[in-house]
Amino acid sequence: MTSNMTLRQIEIFLNVVNMGHLTNVAKDMDLSQSAISMSIKELETIIGRKLFDRINKRLVLNEVGRAFFKEIKPLYKKIIDIQNEFQNSPKKGLIRVGASTTIVDYLMPPIICQYMDSYPEVQISLKEGNTKYIVELIKNGEIDVGFVEGYVQDVEIIKEKIGVDELVIVTSSDAFQTPCLIDVLSGYKWALSEKGSGTREIFLDYIKGKVDNLNIFLELGHTESIKSILKDRVCFACLSKIAVEKEIEEGTLYEVPVKKFECKRDFLMIFHKDKYHSELFDKFTHFVKKMIAQTLESKQQ
Repeated sequence: MTSNMTLRQIEIFLNVVNMGHLTNVAKDMDLSQSAISMSIKELETIIGRKLFDRINKRLVLNEVGRAFFKEIKPLYKKIIDIQNEFQNSPKKGLIRVGASTTIVDYLMPPIICQYMDSYPEVQISLKEGNTKYIVELIKNGEIDVGFVEGYVQDVEIIKEKIGVDELVIVTSSDAFQTPCLIDVLSGYKWALSEKGSGTREIFLDYIKGKVDNLNIFLELGHTESIKSILKDRVCFACLSKIAVEKEIEEGTLYEVPVKKFECKRDFLMIFHKDKYHSELFDKFTHFVKKMIAQTLESKQQ
């Protein structure tokens, strides 16, 4: 009688693909190395073909293993999602959220707090990073949903526009209040977000063809760090208007009136194309989309 593969064997297989070394998998799953090795051998026996090549004491997927991995990974993710759905009620469970820096710092905290006040039995874990990092977390199944800005072009990712954000040029000096074109400012020092940031990608793409060479002297991973640099020396940055509205109002930063500069970007909600939509997931995402739209609308009035 032919045996069928088990969910446990698939979980071990995916962990071995991810980590490569059996010792690491065994430690992570609190199993013996021999148990991990036996599970892989049993899975290969059930399938009838080898899935791994043994190279330099590592298990590396062969051509059969790569095809199997491509088919089994989304199915496993969907099964785990379904299991979580039936273990949790619509008002109870854990939602794993990722958001880009601008959204985490200036939009998400009050929205998350308001949701958890309404649904105290729902737990929310929030991870922060640039748009590229959040996309990778989605693809690896480490978060359920992401809220980002910028460009997302990936066949595995479903994206939904939830709002529009405006980017502005800012500096700490009030000497740049005469309207000018962006190329006039290009020779000054600029502090930009790190590579992978949605703000950076949108800005550099927008000025392509308008500026020959932007004098980027510093790249930082956080908006607050960029604002600190701006206040410390005469330089320029392109940031979300919602991130600097307080400083502009207080007079610690100044928006530079750049002519013919209307740089806007979409805020996006993203999730994996194979993501199972539980009732809890749908209710949470509907709430966040509604609150972000209301917040942006109030800021633009």
